[in-house]
Amino acid sequence: YVMSLDDTLKSFLASHNPAPPHRLGQRYNRSRFLPESGNTVVCPLDLSHPSHKAVLAIRQQLQQLPGAEALLFTPVSSLHMTVLDGVIDSRRIPDAWPPDTPLSAPISSVTSTVSNRLSDVAPPPPINMRVSYVSPGGLALQGATDADDAALRHWRDALSTAFGFRHATHDTYAFHMTLAYPVDWIPDSLAALWQQTLETMTKRLTIQTPVIPLAPPEFCIFNDMTHFEPVRALARPA
Repeated sequence: YVMSLDDTLKSFLASHNPAPPHRLGQRYNRSRFLPESGNTVVCPLDLSHPSHKAVLAIRQQLQQLPGAEALLFTPVSSLHMTVLDGVIDSRRIPDAWPPDTPLSAPISSVTSTVSNRLSDVAPPPPINMRVSYVSPGGLALQGATDADDAALRHWRDALSTAFGFRHATHDTYAFHMTLAYPVDWIPDSLAALWQQTLETMTKRLTIQTPVIPLAPPEFCIFNDMTHFEPVRALARPA
């Protein structure tokens, strides 16, 4: 199931959220990101490609919208599309941890083990992604073609085997580029404005940037959501 913009916008509105954002106080507070270490496979936003500026223009426009104080934006240098979530310090559970590694093992130990296994995973072909829609939290992404989608899903399966676990949401994972996390909820009085603006942003970005420029995939470690440090490049040699 792929969520629509309508569904996604509702998930950021006050009337649909009686409780505070579920990651508030764990991944971030109202003003900054908090320590939450782990590893992951990502394709960074290619900041050397001219069309990345269209993505940053969307980010800036989101920041200027009334109600944007409900969002905590990630740094430009950290922008990426996650290909596969690895382990995370706050999520030591069987479907998110290698079964041959103790749940108490340090992240660095898991990173070393997984990095070695990833050397046996064939790199994917170049995969192009396009925007499905812009939401308050960022860009919903999908393969530019059915073949791109299929290649990405196939590679996720191979990566999951290397990591040694498969998330319960593995097959339904929705690709995206997070630009911001909610620290509060957008007032319903602003819903129509946000809906109209997000639809306009989506149309403009689709025309300006039919393929979102992503750098080759990397296995990375992170201490929080502000920086993803490459451990191993996972692309085909040029």
